[in-house]
Amino acid sequence: MDFFDLLVKRRSIRDFEEREVSIEIVKEIIRDSCLAPSSGNGQPWKFIVVNNKDWIKKLSAESKKNFLASIEKNPNSLIKKYEAAMRNEDFNVFYNAPCLVYISGPREVKSLYVDCALLACYFMFAATARGLGTCWVNLGSEIREPGILKAIGMPDNCQIVAPIIVGYPKNIPTAATRNEPQIIKIIN
Repeated sequence: MDFFDLLVKRRSIRDFEEREVSIEIVKEIIRDSCLAPSSGNGQPWKFIVVNNKDWIKKLSAESKKNFLASIEKNPNSLIKKYEAAMRNEDFNVFYNAPCLVYISGPREVKSLYVDCALLACYFMFAATARGLGTCWVNLGSEIREPGILKAIGMPDNCQIVAPIIVGYPKNIPTAATRNEPQIIKIIN
């Protein structure tokens, strides 16, 4: 698959085949994604791979609980639009994907979000090149329960930046209409 095919075929996938993703393939994708640029070549990223549907459901429930608590604290929150889904017991924020990868890193790294976002793009392209689908699910980032964080191996000094689900897509949706780029000015 050439780069332009990747641009077209990399879509946010939320419907997966009932098929496991091997840990070896996930490790290959992670290795490829580590070719991403980072500020000062700091490479601050760390990974947690969850390849267990029961754990993924548990992490979904924890995230939903914490998002609902945020909405109750601030009823004008921008995430209020997700409240109905969060209250639905059957809704899994990870769309029942067979695999979840948390991209995280040390809180003190100033460029952490940019570095990990660049890596996440590489991760999604590397997965697409292997026939897999991904989706960055920010609704799955609110894991706060110390026992759960410890159980999944999250270091105390780290935070989740990008929860990405991975699986074999049932289908690949067409790209949503894109706006024309807003080039403010060209200086020649």
